[in-house]
Amino acid sequence: MPKDNLQVLNALDGAKTQWYHFTAIIIAGMGFFTDAYDLFCISLVTKLLGRIYYHKAGSSTPGSLPSNVAAAVNGVAFCGTLTGQLFFGWLGDKLGRKRVYGITLLLMVICSLASGLSFGRHPNDVMATLCFFRFWLGFGIGGDYPLSATIMSEYANKKTRGAFIAAVFAMQGFGILAGGMVAIIVSGAFKAQYPSPPYFKNPNGSTVPEADYVWRIILMFGAVPALLTYYWRMKMPETARYTALVAKDAKQAAADMSKVLQVDLEEERQLEKPGEKRGNDFGLFTTKFLSKHGLHLLGTASTWFLLDIAFYSQNLFQKDIFSAIGWIPKAKTMNALEEVYSIARAQTLIALFSTVPGYWFTVALIDKMGRFRIQLMGFFFMTLFMFALAIPYHHWTLPNNRIGFVIMYSLTFFFSNFGPNATTFVVPAEIFPARLRSTCHGISAASGKAGAMVGAFGFLYAADAIGVQKSLIILAVISFLGMLFTFLVPESKGKSLEEMSGEVEQENGNQTQGGRQSNTEIRIA
Repeated sequence: MPKDNLQVLNALDGAKTQWYHFTAIIIAGMGFFTDAYDLFCISLVTKLLGRIYYHKAGSSTPGSLPSNVAAAVNGVAFCGTLTGQLFFGWLGDKLGRKRVYGITLLLMVICSLASGLSFGRHPNDVMATLCFFRFWLGFGIGGDYPLSATIMSEYANKKTRGAFIAAVFAMQGFGILAGGMVAIIVSGAFKAQYPSPPYFKNPNGSTVPEADYVWRIILMFGAVPALLTYYWRMKMPETARYTALVAKDAKQAAADMSKVLQVDLEEERQLEKPGEKRGNDFGLFTTKFLSKHGLHLLGTASTWFLLDIAFYSQNLFQKDIFSAIGWIPKAKTMNALEEVYSIARAQTLIALFSTVPGYWFTVALIDKMGRFRIQLMGFFFMTLFMFALAIPYHHWTLPNNRIGFVIMYSLTFFFSNFGPNATTFVVPAEIFPARLRSTCHGISAASGKAGAMVGAFGFLYAADAIGVQKSLIILAVISFLGMLFTFLVPESKGKSLEEMSGEVEQENGNQTQGGRQSNTEIRIA
């Protein structure tokens, strides 16, 4: 069918920025706000969990989670996220984006609450219950990645599509910030209400019984934004591109988008008969997909994998780095609630001055600079700053240089967010065919979470075994590899989704005869 006749896709590509764009950003973005809150708030309370459940009588230092328990508590949500990304990515292409979009939110609400209600008579029972519910929390979070990215890309116009998808992802920054702020408020309130001495003065009295409520409240708060968004998410219509190109119902697509765009779109005839195959209706496991998009999928998956090793490693052991350079006082000089407060304050400052601004620099510039240049630049500066931290590491640990260390460390976060942490999310939602878009985004995102698991499990051990300095050198090398693999990823700035994915095919080709261009039939598969 000629593309010029498929009015609904042209209308979406050329639509001016309207209120529905911002509504979609908020609805999809609140899912990511919740995702980031739930994934990162655990690093704020692991020290507290160690004090409460693994205190050893007579020890000169506060209790801490055993390495295997710490790795499980930090990393089990990533296992669930990886599984959810693959499953819901596939389901989003099979059943439609909207039909499975609400399920992910409900899972996040239920499992956030259940995580805070983790029960058991013994410490290991509590940790096992917590890990169980955080796995399923991660499963719901995983579904949000391909669905939110795909929905936003299919709603957006081609001129500002990158900014809209990046804005959805940028809500992660506010989620990380909110996690720190909630932890500050909750721990501060309990600290004021239940004062206690530092650990070195009174090991038993430094952790008040009420501290057990603090970590539970912080984890359970993640249910609030997800619950608030559920109603609006259910009211969104299915995306026109799924309805027209996958479900093959252009009439319904036009009717849905007429309401959204607030314009009259002519009812169009069905693109093709149900079950009819077109020449480029190839599946994921075909040689044709491999030849057309195989390198693209390798590029999006590998860069996301490498990025997340570095990004999540930094986030998860930043509390250890702050302690190592003395930015957070030694644990035994604080009571349990003061430690939560100090870790949350440090994470909030990093989020406020580097993480959040980095995301929004990407939103502002992605449709001007392009995805490729931002990603390449981000990996380059991550490599540069990590080497600058690692090589003279002893210099940065000296008392007079600690603020400099924090500034340099913050810049690695800034350029990961004004760089590959945003672009690896944006590009897979743009370059693959509509019928495989959610699946391919899910595969790319799952590769990222595999990297996050390497960071969560591997580098928590590495920081203990080889030290922070060598860990930072390894992360710098990983960032450099990310820069090299970026060359496999195509630039999608200013192009329609159908143009990028190859769904718009010219049957006869553009032929110029005698200075005149012949008419060309463009069809959509």
